[in-house]
This record gives sequence, structure tokens and C-alpha cells, in this order.
Amino acid sequence: MSEQILPESWQQPLHGEFKQAYMQALKSFLRQQKDLEKIILPHSSLWFNALNATPLDQVKVVILGQDPYPTPGHAHGLCFSVKPEVSPLPKSLLNIYKELNDDLGIHNTSGYLQPWAEQGILLLNSVLTVEAGKPNSHQGKGWEMFTDKIIQLLNARDKPLVFVLWGSYAQKKGSIINTEKHKVIRSAHPSPLSAYRGFFGSRPFSQINQFLQQQGQTSINWQL
Repeated sequence: MSEQILPESWQQPLHGEFKQAYMQALKSFLRQQKDLEKIILPHSSLWFNALNATPLDQVKVVILGQDPYPTPGHAHGLCFSVKPEVSPLPKSLLNIYKELNDDLGIHNTSGYLQPWAEQGILLLNSVLTVEAGKPNSHQGKGWEMFTDKIIQLLNARDKPLVFVLWGSYAQKKGSIINTEKHKVIRSAHPSPLSAYRGFFGSRPFSQINQFLQQQGQTSINWQL
């Protein structure tokens, strides 16, 4: 794992992270897991898929997730997204789609969110890998420091962005965001355990498009 696998737009601002002690420790941990024949999700070619799909200079919206889906065949490096063939969809994603339908009348059936990423939505998990079948198993191994750096880079940009923080985990991670410059949307997480505590009815999709239009930017086409 090195900065060479990052897309060009992210390489220069992030290259120093690969020399940091935390990244060396993360590399060692991932190598050890492979040596133990643990199944790491997603495939290593997709660890930085969020950065590949959304170049730094094209980011308009950031949606923060926690870690990849632990079910083999689901995760492909974009938070909340699954590969095109996955059915049924994860429950959190179904709740996102329910709110999208209530908010904008859009009905999606595919869980593949790559078209959103290609419109400038950085679908960033805090932790970029997980052991198959074990949610949160790679937390605290170093990924959080790397993704904090990404948030810091985006927060420092002059162009106002939208940061979407669903649930306490994302809100805690997003504490460094300058809310005077950027639009921050906070609500409960779309998980079935919490969606009824404020995610449903929060209308994040129309809020995002309204802000982008106010900034003279193209709104997001949420239809897949």
C-alpha cells in the first residue's frame, strides 16, 4: 500500500500520510491479517475507491460512513453503496432510499451509488477495510487518522461544501468542520435502530441541492 495507488488529484496532498508511523502500523496489521488468511473487505483494489470515484477538485458533498459492509460481495469502497448485483439491499440503504422518496419523490432500486460519487459526492467511510463477517473489526488500526486528514483537507478548501453526518459516530468525526464556511447536515443514522429518531423527515437530499444551487453549482441527480 503506497500513495502511488491514489488517484492523481489526491496523491500530492496525501502522500505524506504514507510515511507516518500510524500508516506503517496499519500496513503491518493488514499484512498480518492476510498472512493469517483472514478475508479483508473490500478487495485491496477498492480500498481507495471513494477517492478514485471523486477527484479532490470535484468534491461538492461529503457523506461520512463508518466502515465497509462485512458481507462478502457487498462493499466496493463507497460508504452505504453495494455492488450492482446485490439484493436485497442493506437496511440502512433501504432507509436512505425511503427518505429520498419522501423528500424528492425519487424511487431507486439499485444500491450501486457510483453515479452519485461521479457527480461530486465523496462517499467516505471512516475505516476503509473490515474482516468478513466482523463489523468494526478494523477500527482503531489507523484508518481513522487517514480519513481525518481527508476531512481536514476538504475543510480547508475555499469552496463551500456540504458535509452529511448521520449518527453520533459521523458527527464526532466531523467536529473539526468549519460550520461558518460549510453546510453541515446532521441527523440520526439511517440504521433501523435509529432512523425513527430523526433521520426520517430530515430531508437531506433537497437541502443538499438547495445549497449547491445557492452556491451556483450543479445540483445532484439522485435518480439511479
